[in-house]
Amino acid sequence: MALSKLENLYRHVILDHSSHPHNYGTLENADEQIELNNPTCGDVITLQLAMDGDIIKAAKFSGHGCSISTASASMMTDVVIGKTKAEALTLAEEFFLLVQDKIEPNEQHLGEAIVLNGVAKFPARIKCATLAWKALERAILQDKKEKGEEQAESPHEGEIL
Repeated sequence: MALSKLENLYRHVILDHSSHPHNYGTLENADEQIELNNPTCGDVITLQLAMDGDIIKAAKFSGHGCSISTASASMMTDVVIGKTKAEALTLAEEFFLLVQDKIEPNEQHLGEAIVLNGVAKFPARIKCATLAWKALERAILQDKKEKGEEQAESPHEGEIL
């Protein structure tokens, strides 16, 4: 089965982000840090956020994982830096819907992360793609809780995303 030109391009973008991840490393003065793992694939990610009030001023991740997990974390950090917490949560929700093939890709919102919509065909890989986005969601909700803002639980707690 030959890959279409678009699928080949998407594959190249994923491999590039996996081999040369953006925002990989640690933040010295992180306001939030979350570590999550995907036991089915062995992915482990530590996400750190530096906040300036309501704005995500920096995001870095470290850990190890498959190419989809690493690429997704790289793309996610690119997308959320400079966004408000509310905007980032909305983007995470949009990404969760995208990888389940419930919405059409919107590059203006999710940037290169739209290339991961193909994982919907491989349900076992959805967890790989969503790990960093779940970490983002938890980090933001933790930050809100610490600052006495809304007491919210993740709408995806316990889901197999």
